[in-house]
Amino acid sequence: MKNIFKIIVYCSFFVLKNSSLFSQINIDDGIIASLNKDSSNERIKISSINVTGNKHTKYFIILREVPFKAGDTLNKNLLPQIFKQARAQVYNINLFTEVSVDSIPLPDSTLQVNIKVKERWYIFPTPQFQLFDRNFKEWIKIYNADLDRVIYGLKFAHYNFSGRRDQLKVFLLNGYARNISASYSLPYSNAKLTEGFGVSAGFTQNREAGYMITDSNKLRNYRKEGFVRSNFNASLSYSKRKGFFKSTNIGIGFNRTNVDDSILTSKFNPTYFNDQKKQQNIFDVGLNVFYANTNNNNYPQKGIIYNYGISKRGLGFRGGINALTLSGSISKFFTHKRSWFSIIQTTALLKLPFEQAFINRRAIGFGSLSLRGLEVYIVDGVAAAVTKYTLTKEIVSFKIPIPFKIKSLSNIPVSIFAKTFSDVGYSYLPNKYYSILNNKLLYTGGFGLDILTLYDIVIKVEYSFNQLGEKGLFLRGKGNY
Repeated sequence: MKNIFKIIVYCSFFVLKNSSLFSQINIDDGIIASLNKDSSNERIKISSINVTGNKHTKYFIILREVPFKAGDTLNKNLLPQIFKQARAQVYNINLFTEVSVDSIPLPDSTLQVNIKVKERWYIFPTPQFQLFDRNFKEWIKIYNADLDRVIYGLKFAHYNFSGRRDQLKVFLLNGYARNISASYSLPYSNAKLTEGFGVSAGFTQNREAGYMITDSNKLRNYRKEGFVRSNFNASLSYSKRKGFFKSTNIGIGFNRTNVDDSILTSKFNPTYFNDQKKQQNIFDVGLNVFYANTNNNNYPQKGIIYNYGISKRGLGFRGGINALTLSGSISKFFTHKRSWFSIIQTTALLKLPFEQAFINRRAIGFGSLSLRGLEVYIVDGVAAAVTKYTLTKEIVSFKIPIPFKIKSLSNIPVSIFAKTFSDVGYSYLPNKYYSILNNKLLYTGGFGLDILTLYDIVIKVEYSFNQLGEKGLFLRGKGNY
C-alpha cells in the first residue's frame, strides 16, 4: 500500500517542481497584475473599446474576457503583450474562429482599442454514429469492429443560445444503447457575469453491462435479449468565476439505476452495488476548482491547467455505493525554440473507504487517467496516479480555401504536429481483486501525429507500445462540436 502513495507524491512533486507552480503560474499573470502599476512613465489611456463581427454574441460577453476596460491607463511598453493576452482570452471562450486586437491613436493622445471577431457556427443538428465501447482500439481488437455495437441518432446543440455563451444540447440516440437527454448551461446568469448554473436530465438503456474486470484487466460483459441496464439521471450545478482563469463549480446529481438481477448473483458480481437491490437511488454532490491560463485551451502550447475536487456519493459513509473521492490534475505546457513544445501532465485520485462497489472502482482506462498504449485494458482502483510526458513539434501549417462563399468560414486551417511520448501510472486495488496490472508500476511509450483543424478539432494518430510487449496504431479524435 505504501507504494501507491509514493507514486502519487513523486509524480505530483515532479510536475509541480518543473512547472514552478508556486513561484510563477504564467508570465501573462504578471502582465495582468501590472496593468494598474506605475512601472513606467510611458503610459496611455484607453478611451474606448470597439468590438466588431459579433452578430449574435453579446458585446458584454466579449468585454468580460478583456483584461482592461475603457478609462484604464496602461503601460505603453506592455501593450503588445496585453493585446496578445486579450486575444487569447477572448478566443478561449470558444465562440470565434478568429480574433484580432489592435489599436488606433486618437488626436487627444488616447487610444481606441479595436477587437474584431469572426463567429463560429453555433447551431449543430448533427447525425450521430458512436461506439458503445470506450475507444476504436477496443472496438476493433476485442469486438472485431462489430457494427451491432454502435449507437446512432441525432444530436442538436446550440453553443451560444442567447448570445451569452449558454449551451443547449439534446440527444436522441438508439442502437446498442438508447439515450434521451437534454442539458442547458448558462455560465453568466448575474449582472456582474461572475455566476452561472447548469441543469440536465436524461434516460439511458444498455443492452450490455460490464460486471467484472478479469485477471487480465479486460472488461467482462453481461448480455441477454433486451436491455440489461437502465438509468435515469438529473443534475443541477452552480458555478462562480470572478476573474479570468479560475472557476469553482458545485454540483448535485441523482441517478436511479436498474440492472438485471442476475448481475448481482454470485455467478456474476455480488459486489456490483455492494447491495442485492437491483434498483439503486444514487445521490452525488461535489465541488471542483478549475484553473486554465493557456494560449489555446483546446490545444495548449504554453501555460498551465489544473483542477482539484472532492465528491461524495451516497448518504452514508460505508457499505453499498457510498464513496468519498478526492481528485486532481495538473498540466504544464512549455514552449521551446523552433516550434517545439512539451507537456507534463499528472492526474491522481483517492477513494474512501477502500472497500468499494464495482461501479465505483473506475480508475486507469477512463478520461485523463489513461495510458497511451494500454487503451484496451481497464485497471480499476481506489487510488491511482498517471503522469504523461509529450514532446511535440509543429511540422506544417496551411489553409484550405473553401470554393463557395460562407460568411463565417472562408477556409479550413490545418496544422500538423509530430510528437513522441511516455506515460507512467499506478493503480491500487485490495489484493482480493487480483489482476495482472494492478498494484504495480505501468509504463508505455510511442510516437505519432496530431492534426489540428477547424474549430480546434484534434485528430490523433499514435503508434504506441507497452510493458506487455504489445504495440499498435491508435486513432482518436477530440473536439467541442
